[in-house]
Amino acid sequence: MSTFTNTYSNNDNYFSNLGHATRAFLGALLASKPYSELAQKEVIAASTEEPRYVRPSKRDFALLNSEANRYEKLMPNLAAELRFLASRG
Repeated sequence: MSTFTNTYSNNDNYFSNLGHATRAFLGALLASKPYSELAQKEVIAASTEEPRYVRPSKRDFALLNSEANRYEKLMPNLAAELRFLASRG
């Protein structure tokens, strides 16, 4: 036979133990990370983030127009869309 020993602290009651067990179970079930780890990752990501928008250069517009010319006979709709994107500049 085997014996099972478990030690309980006197400061905790049944409901606090049940709460801790429930939180641990849900954390394992949902594989959630503690909030402090997520907050640290957001701070690191925000500090290394690149600028969101970089204005396209004239070279980029010329490239779109040349691609539009390349696809004019095969896919005229694509060529029109590329020209529209180049004109939005």
